[in-house]
Amino acid sequence: MTRFDIVIVGAGMAGASLAAAIGDRARVLLIEAESAPGYHATGRSAAFWSETYGGPGVAPLTTASGPVLQAGGFLQPLGSLHIGRAGDAAAIDAFLAEFEGSGIALEPVDPGDHIAGLRPEWTLGVFEPSCAYIDVAGLHAAYLAAARRAGAVLAVDSPLRAATRDGGGWTIAAGAETYRANILVNAGGAWADAIAGLAGAAPIGIAAYRRTVVQLLTDPPAPAGLPHVADIGGRFYFKPEAGGRLWLSPHDETPALPGDVQPEEIDVALAIDRFEHVVDWRVARLERRWAGLRSFAPDRLPVYGFDARVPGFFWCAGQGGFGIQTAPAAAALAAAVLLGATPDPIAAAIDPARYAPGRFATPA
Repeated sequence: MTRFDIVIVGAGMAGASLAAAIGDRARVLLIEAESAPGYHATGRSAAFWSETYGGPGVAPLTTASGPVLQAGGFLQPLGSLHIGRAGDAAAIDAFLAEFEGSGIALEPVDPGDHIAGLRPEWTLGVFEPSCAYIDVAGLHAAYLAAARRAGAVLAVDSPLRAATRDGGGWTIAAGAETYRANILVNAGGAWADAIAGLAGAAPIGIAAYRRTVVQLLTDPPAPAGLPHVADIGGRFYFKPEAGGRLWLSPHDETPALPGDVQPEEIDVALAIDRFEHVVDWRVARLERRWAGLRSFAPDRLPVYGFDARVPGFFWCAGQGGFGIQTAPAAAALAAAVLLGATPDPIAAAIDPARYAPGRFATPA
């Protein structure tokens, strides 16, 4: 029976970044149910980095991650334009108010100055200049490579089958193998509550939702310099891609069971209908469509820390759609809590208590 200090369940962005942050301070095993890491959520990201995405509770992790991602070459300039119609004035004001004092640059603008062909009813806008493209595949690969260099082992096609706490450690059955470890980390994304159940921990209430994205060609093509564009009411977003293409989402959040989710025709049609009410461009061709899973804790904040009831069981989950953009700071914070160590300077100013799983525990 192979022994490790830490076994991490899930080798998507959460598990890979945490393994890299742990480095050579512990012997780590990453177990992944699929044949390749990052299949369900990490590999289906809309691939943008926005300091406001996820709200004020997530923003400190995103902002702290920015310099690391920039230095690594994982960000490219994009900008984000949050738009609304006259009836959305209160939403625009609330958006500006919730990030007041955060240090995030937000500038009220006329959206027509940023989008050629914008329909005239879209009169309200807030520009977020720091928004950027993020190289999701490159970042995930870099974390897996860093973890491997530090001695971490990756086992694919290894779904967790059982986890038993005994003698101060864990016996873990995954795939066809059995392992021993001191600590079991739950980085299972949409499967986080199910993983907790296998380990004898109470579920937090992490729920999975389907998010749809389509790739379009328009006539005229998307203009050069177009930013990421998001409805302030959360009804759509789109961003330019290479070759004049657009990635468009209806910003759907449909409850879904963990699994290999696929786009529904109704959501694809809804995305295109909403898009055609924003600009006067014609959809010339629908080239691709896909869907991914996003998983949230009940309060929509991530969960990092040891379980309140089960010794040696550590949560690294509930990262919604923001787990990629927060990965450097989140992994540094989680690794410090996990190892009982001083956090990396990028996370030193972030209080881990706000993300601790104990906030969901009920009295014994």
